Amino acid sequence: MKICISSLALLLFVGLTSISPALADSSGERLALVIGNAKYPDNEAPLKEPINDARNIADELKRDGFNVEIGENLNGDAMRRAFDKLYARTKPGSVVLVFFSGFGIQSARQSYILPVDAQIWTEADVRRDGFSLETILGEINGRGAGVKIALLDASRRNPFERRFRSFSAGLAPVIAPSGSLVMYSAALSSVINDSGTDRSLFVGELLKEIRVPDLTAEETLNRTRVGVTRASRGEQVPWISSSLADDFSFVPGKGDTATKPPVSVAKPIAPPPVVPPKEAAQTAAPSNTPPSAVTAPKPPTETTNVQPAKPPEPPKPVEVAKQVDPPKQMEAPKQPETPKQAEAATAPATQPAKDDAKLLAALADDPTIKSLNSKLATNPKDGNSLYRRGQVYASKGAYRLAIKDFDDTLKLNPKDVEALNNRCWTRTVIGDLAAATKDCNEALRLRPDFVDALDSRGLLHLKNGQPKSAITDFDAALKINPRLTSSLYGRGLAKQRDGKAAEGDLDITNAKAMDPNIVKEFAGYGIR
Repeated sequence: MKICISSLALLLFVGLTSISPALADSSGERLALVIGNAKYPDNEAPLKEPINDARNIADELKRDGFNVEIGENLNGDAMRRAFDKLYARTKPGSVVLVFFSGFGIQSARQSYILPVDAQIWTEADVRRDGFSLETILGEINGRGAGVKIALLDASRRNPFERRFRSFSAGLAPVIAPSGSLVMYSAALSSVINDSGTDRSLFVGELLKEIRVPDLTAEETLNRTRVGVTRASRGEQVPWISSSLADDFSFVPGKGDTATKPPVSVAKPIAPPPVVPPKEAAQTAAPSNTPPSAVTAPKPPTETTNVQPAKPPEPPKPVEVAKQVDPPKQMEAPKQPETPKQAEAATAPATQPAKDDAKLLAALADDPTIKSLNSKLATNPKDGNSLYRRGQVYASKGAYRLAIKDFDDTLKLNPKDVEALNNRCWTRTVIGDLAAATKDCNEALRLRPDFVDALDSRGLLHLKNGQPKSAITDFDAALKINPRLTSSLYGRGLAKQRDGKAAEGDLDITNAKAMDPNIVKEFAGYGIR
């Protein structure tokens, strides 16, 4: 009789596991890769949140039965090894979770997470140094994982997006394989500033909800989204996309098998030595928030897609200037039109009176500078490295060193519009306005719709006390890119100085909402 009962139980068990993939997957190994990247040399200071957040998430996942691998301040090689190890451990039926806190960026409608040594100056660099979320999920799916979860706290304003206005801010929608659950800490194509505290609001709410019993993973993340939205008063709205076919819970339920895989937290992967910049970083091009990416079509497998709140739209210009080809040569900037404008035009230049040798010594340990110096030692006519080093020098406030590199770049290629624009902007910052005018005009002659050069020339006019001309250039730039923060803020200042106080105030308010640091940035240019 006992033999018959046992045989019946065995048959029932085999039948259930063959019929229900959810039951089969519930006993699969739970794997997690948790990464916290805080020490990016291109940022002004290390981020305060990622390391603590990563450790707290790792501890919670350990309690929930995950086999956790944690990495802190990983460079590109270390991140690649960590993902390769995760892929190798993924087996059919596994539950695989990836958590990342640090800087992320979108390019070509894909989201990339960045290692601490990422050197990003062009869009191609994003694909070279970043790790595509779609690629990560695809690799995990290809190895048979039953449930794929990605939690990204990477919608931070970062120094890379500000260098190239072709980038869109924040992260892009992901086309994930079936059986995936993805959550971003903020809405698509939007950014949040680091809170300055030791832990993020997103992770705090997530940990609170994970510990609530009897919730599916989708319910946990939806409750997290609501909690973050309420706590931030609508300023931060996380984004969720789900294509899970079966229920899954972070906290194992009573129905889970009693025998679980051994749980351990691996020792943190040793990070490379990173030397933070010795001087506060200023961007090499005027600040901006790039245009929002067009949302990609929803994949057919997606079942839940929480739409983010739209960021405030900048107001339409009262008079939108038509884009016209600039003249081949414009006269040197005129004298300020009024005493008030003269005061603005004579704001002190921000180039510190430092000896170039001291600046070189101060920047000698910067990892990006060291890498570019090495390339230039091998090939002094490497125009790409000269240009990039000029950008780094400008971002560190070493403006005259930057101009020298842009000079050398243009000797190799006089039609390099990027170098012309950057030299225009740098000369504007130090007050060499006549030479800056020639650079911007030449860049716009070569590329009439070059939004960066329109923005730079608008800054030039603003600094020279010519608000009407500044408004014309900022209008043209905003017609091409309505979310160009530096042009919106600059136009606001120009309108105020042109006697249009209400219109100017509105532009400035919207620009500050898009980028709270824009006031400080313009003050660094000598413009208040």
